[in-house]
Amino acid sequence: MIRLDKYLADMGIGTRQEVKKYIRKGKITVDGAVVRSPEYKVDEDSAVCCGGSRIDYEAYEYYMLNKPAGVVSATEDQSETTVIDLIKEKRRKDLFPVGRLDKDTEGLLLITNDGALAHRLLSPKRHVDKVYYVRVKGEVTQEDVRAMAEGMDIGNSALEEWTKPAVLDIISSGRKSAVRLTIQEGKYHQVKRMFLARGKEVTYLKRERMGPLALDESLQPGEYRRLTEEELREIHETDRHA
Repeated sequence: MIRLDKYLADMGIGTRQEVKKYIRKGKITVDGAVVRSPEYKVDEDSAVCCGGSRIDYEAYEYYMLNKPAGVVSATEDQSETTVIDLIKEKRRKDLFPVGRLDKDTEGLLLITNDGALAHRLLSPKRHVDKVYYVRVKGEVTQEDVRAMAEGMDIGNSALEEWTKPAVLDIISSGRKSAVRLTIQEGKYHQVKRMFLARGKEVTYLKRERMGPLALDESLQPGEYRRLTEEELREIHETDRHA
C-alpha cells in the first residue's frame, strides 16, 4: 500500500505539495469515488484518476538510450545536457543511468530507477560483459590481443592499476584500426587507458552491448525506447544466474 499523494508524485503528476492541493480540491478519484485525503492508501491495482484520466502506477521504468556524444552521464548538471534530459516520456523522477559513458562516447545506456538491478549489473563480481566498438589511431596487433587477454596495468608510474582479462577482436588494422573490445568492469576511462597503455589513441568509442542487452541499431544517437518484456526477462534471468 502507498499514500495517494506519493502515488501521484511518483507518477509525475506534480510535486508532493502540488498533488496534495489536487487531492483536497476533489480532482482525484480512487475506484470511482472522490478522495480528499492525501494519506489515503492505494495499491497498484487501484483505479486512480486525475481529471478523469487514469494514472497507472509504475514502480520501475526501463529505457534503452543510444547515447550521443556531447551529453553527460548524470542525473542533473547545471551547464550540460544529461542523459536524463533526453528521456522526454519519463514518469518517474528518480531515473539514473546504469554506469557512465564518457561525454564523447556513444552507444548503449540503460536508464532506470531499479537500483538493485543496476548494482548487480555493474558489480565486477557478476562478470557482466560490456562490448565496445572502438576506432584506434595506430596498428592493433596480436600482441595487443594477448596483452589485454592477460590483464594490463593502466595505472601511472606511481600506482599500478590492473584490469581483468579482456577479449579484443580485430576488425581491421593499419594506420587506423577498428576493433571490438569486451570487458567485465568499468574503471575510469578504462577503454581509452587500455589502448593508451599500448601506445595507441582511441578516436571513437561506442558501447554496443551490456550483458544480454544489445543496442537497438534502429535508434539514432539521442533516441530511446522502453525495454521490451523479453529484454527485461533476459536481464533478470542473466542476473539471477550470474
